[in-house]
Amino acid sequence: MIASRDDDTAFERVVNTPTRGIGDRTIVALRECAAQNQVSLWRAAEILLERNSFAARAANALALFLKLINTLADDTQHLALYERTEHVIQNSGLIELYRKERGEKGLARIENLEELVNAARQFEATATIEGVQPLTAFLSNAALESGNGQAETFEDCVQLMTLHSAKGLEFPVVFMCGVEEGLFPHYMVQEDPTKIEEERRLCYVGMTRAMEKLFLTYAESRRLHGKEVFHRPSRFIKDIPKEFLDEVRLKAKVSRPQTTSSYSRPMPENDTGLRMGQRVTHHQFGEGIILQYEGRGEHARIQVRFENSGTKWLIASFVVPG
Repeated sequence: MIASRDDDTAFERVVNTPTRGIGDRTIVALRECAAQNQVSLWRAAEILLERNSFAARAANALALFLKLINTLADDTQHLALYERTEHVIQNSGLIELYRKERGEKGLARIENLEELVNAARQFEATATIEGVQPLTAFLSNAALESGNGQAETFEDCVQLMTLHSAKGLEFPVVFMCGVEEGLFPHYMVQEDPTKIEEERRLCYVGMTRAMEKLFLTYAESRRLHGKEVFHRPSRFIKDIPKEFLDEVRLKAKVSRPQTTSSYSRPMPENDTGLRMGQRVTHHQFGEGIILQYEGRGEHARIQVRFENSGTKWLIASFVVPG
């Protein structure tokens, strides 16, 4: 709607999502006015409001919706594409709507919205845009890349599917990607033994889809929900007997950003021997991974995310490199 007020499909999609008190009778009146005057639904809304065609409550709800779109457009016109996307998501009411959904469905929707911000950042950084507004170009690219079409039989391609949809199928070669702590198993189930076992069974389902070769991959660094994260390999890889594993690693160096601020300075690796992303062990909390650190020498502190005890700040000398 920000890109084009006259997009009727977009109008109907968002006019009452989240619920804004704009009922079916109001929508029907808008459609009839748009058809009679050969205008868009947006313009029809302006016409009917000018004519005072609605009761006070319906008129107020519709006017607030038009104001919301105009305000979001004005507030974000000078922002970068990803900042614009994030602002609209946060102020449209979608986050609050999906937080109210019970179960994992609402969480998945929120994560998809966060990934949309990441996609906008990547698009603006890599796309060549000439003579077209970044938002318009991004929307056009999203429409083209929506994945509605599948490759033909004779075309070289990679078919993607979820682990759930792979049940009952078999393939000569299978790649399972993102086999990392925080992704698989998902970070939301790591403190629930029952759900961890469900994830483990799902992992087994994926592995047994391979008839000849199975590749399990993980990233040492990835951008997730707009942030750089450093996951360690999934515990499910660790469960596989070593005689069945053939580890292949590229000789590449991962660049890990350092935290710099007035209260948190990067700690040189040779100062304590610890670094961000490193696995460590604590006698009480068990195994974990270093998220960040501050200070030097005997005053150095580290933030560690432990598998079973959550995230904690500790004196660096209290942990042992894993």
